[in-house]
Amino acid sequence: MPLIHRVLIAVFPDVDLLDVTGPAEVFALANREGGGRVRYEVRLVSPHGGAVTTSAGVRLLTDVSFAEVDGGIDTLIVPGAVATSPNGPVALIDHDVVAWLETVAPRVGRLASVCVGAHLLAAAGLLDGKVATTHWSTADQLAAEYPRIVVDPDPIFVRSGRVWTGAGISACLDLSLALVTEDHGEELALAVARQLVVYLKRQGGQSQFSVPLSRPAASRRDIDELRLFIAEHLTDDLSVSALATRMSLSERHFTRVFRQETGTGVAAYVEAARVEAARRLLETTDEPLAAVGGAVGLGSVETLHRAFRKQLGTSPGAYRRRFRTIA
Repeated sequence: MPLIHRVLIAVFPDVDLLDVTGPAEVFALANREGGGRVRYEVRLVSPHGGAVTTSAGVRLLTDVSFAEVDGGIDTLIVPGAVATSPNGPVALIDHDVVAWLETVAPRVGRLASVCVGAHLLAAAGLLDGKVATTHWSTADQLAAEYPRIVVDPDPIFVRSGRVWTGAGISACLDLSLALVTEDHGEELALAVARQLVVYLKRQGGQSQFSVPLSRPAASRRDIDELRLFIAEHLTDDLSVSALATRMSLSERHFTRVFRQETGTGVAAYVEAARVEAARRLLETTDEPLAAVGGAVGLGSVETLHRAFRKQLGTSPGAYRRRFRTIA
């Protein structure tokens, strides 16, 4: 029987709904895709138990109150809430949540904030001396109010020891997938990502480092299937001739169809796919650059450097220093 991984999600009035339901859905899909070998037990907890109204107006029925939580907690997820002001969004602080975090943190194995939930961790003193991220719109607020935190508004998520912080609302999926990866490996996380129709999981890098892999689905199913094939066979021969043969099309016709469906040329797309995979290795491993280049089909370190300069405007080394997940 699989060991139960106990996940609690803190819920409070005006919390952002997706901050709560996004991670819960990822863990539920991990249970389903895990084939009986994975078991996340997700519970919603709130200051007083019962129903809580979210910022979307949807009411969530929580399982227990803060006072009723006992025993160890494998993962505690803290979502956020914002209010509007003349100067833009302002992160809200729920003092019941902060007080509970201060008492429960010592028995939590892993803490994770979603979006502006980082402000709650900060108010509880759990981010002092750490690198953290949050939604870009409140990053300046976080830095100004908590000068002991190194705020980096660029990454999708940041890991600092047992504490993880995530960026904007939809990044809750990226963060949750990263937690599943840590627990059960890349294969299960990718299976969950596919069920979520997330084409490829983003790792630590922020969206401005994205490549065309995140483009909408093509109108032709065979092109979408080819995109998946490319992503999973980066070290294969992915030349125009090889891919055209796979599609049973002439090179000329294949090139025209591919550009029409993806908005880019075949060679540029393949290079972008390889750089995307290299990014993930640079963010999550300490593999030397030669090994990274070989693992993604870019070959030499020189080719890796050239592709990074072209796609991202930076070098592989500089990218790793900026976005390496902090362990």
